[in-house]
Amino acid sequence: MKFKLVALSLALFASGAAFAQAADTLAKVKASGVVTMGVRDSSGALSYTLGDGKYTGYHYEICSRILADLEKAAGRKLEVKYQPVTSQNRIPLVQNGTVDIECGSTTNNLARQKDVAFVLTTFVEEVRIAVKASSGITSVAQLGGKTVATTTGTTSVQTLRKNKRAAGVDFKEVFGKDHSDSFLLLETGRADAFVMDGSILAGNIATAKKPADFKIVGEVLSVEPIAIMIRKDDPWFKRMADDTVKGMIKSGEMNKLWTKWFLSPIPPKNTKVGLALSASTKDAWANPNDKPMESYVQK
Repeated sequence: MKFKLVALSLALFASGAAFAQAADTLAKVKASGVVTMGVRDSSGALSYTLGDGKYTGYHYEICSRILADLEKAAGRKLEVKYQPVTSQNRIPLVQNGTVDIECGSTTNNLARQKDVAFVLTTFVEEVRIAVKASSGITSVAQLGGKTVATTTGTTSVQTLRKNKRAAGVDFKEVFGKDHSDSFLLLETGRADAFVMDGSILAGNIATAKKPADFKIVGEVLSVEPIAIMIRKDDPWFKRMADDTVKGMIKSGEMNKLWTKWFLSPIPPKNTKVGLALSASTKDAWANPNDKPMESYVQK
């Protein structure tokens, strides 16, 4: 019995040490020489795949700058591995240490702050509705009896249902496994509308076979801070990542990235998203913060 208790104590100690190591990103990458970036396949211009294991986008570039500073702090060359994540698994993969930094399109809210931490807000999103241009739909009130698509693991449909303009509007929900799958539901007529972050809608429309066939309509359903996600309880990495973002804002690099990814032609089709810098995003840059969605006043 004594031997079993000692073995159990050692096992618990080992698991605790492993957890502490996972939470200490600098120590982890110093020891392994590897850092893992969580990336998205189709999160609009924020993070998307070019194929053949290559990724790019606005948040991808910001994360790459953060990891360059992490490499300097580690004092050794770091191999960057890319782990595709979905709306469903992104938080668990950050929590369990599979992913060191998630560079997609994640909303910072109070519920998620219980499980993960967020770097300073780099993008403030407006949730909107995409429809076929020929649909005649121009507002939330016209979704009654329609089929609305969104992506599994996101909060967009809940946001729509809570919106006062949707009171009494009865619609059916269908779910795509990722954002491109959700857009495909709209594109193929299996859904009448796709509710999601405006940048993701714009990005998917820009890369559609016939972009002119779609448009973003209706009221702004919610205003949400989108941020890069890291593990909780790693204050050093949080501070370092925040400092990187502050430096990019101060130098003007962040504004240049916005112009590059949202106002200029982007690969692979050299199409333009055409998303102007919003007043909310400008304010987040002028006053760097990691406030959750609940702190924003709904429009």
